[in-house]
Amino acid sequence: MYTAHYDAVARYASRRTSSPDDAVDVLGETFLTAWRRLDDVPPGDEARLWLYAVARRVLANHYRGAARRELLVTKLRGEFTEAAPTWEPSEVGAVQAAFGRLSADDRELLSLTGWEGLSPGEVAQVLGCRAGTARARLHRARKRFARALAREGVDVERYGARAVAMAEGVLG
Repeated sequence: MYTAHYDAVARYASRRTSSPDDAVDVLGETFLTAWRRLDDVPPGDEARLWLYAVARRVLANHYRGAARRELLVTKLRGEFTEAAPTWEPSEVGAVQAAFGRLSADDRELLSLTGWEGLSPGEVAQVLGCRAGTARARLHRARKRFARALAREGVDVERYGARAVAMAEGVLG
């Protein structure tokens, strides 16, 4: 069945998808379904028609999934734009350089809070230490980051207390 109908189903999928990768995915899923339902496949040339019907349903699922992904991307893009930091474009490189000069431990602490949105208590669980220890380490890491930003020429005072949080967001 695979050999007899591969070309026909491949052409069917290729004409209905926008990329060769998508066509290959549809083709693979179609023949996987045929393998799983081998007892349901009709004999002879009717198998080709049955495979077209399966491919049609696989394509419908493909398009629904693509539509869901696009909606999610649009939603996330909107949320990111609303939450995006307001650093001057000329300062972004300096923020990245300051972050890069921190120790790996400081970068991890700031990343867990800034990028992953973890509270100090949650950071403590990740690091395997007490919450008070995590808070103290985080406080010191933020101070070192603020000093590194100042050394890079970033006017931290202009941004106020949100400067470190904004910098963590820029680096994400």
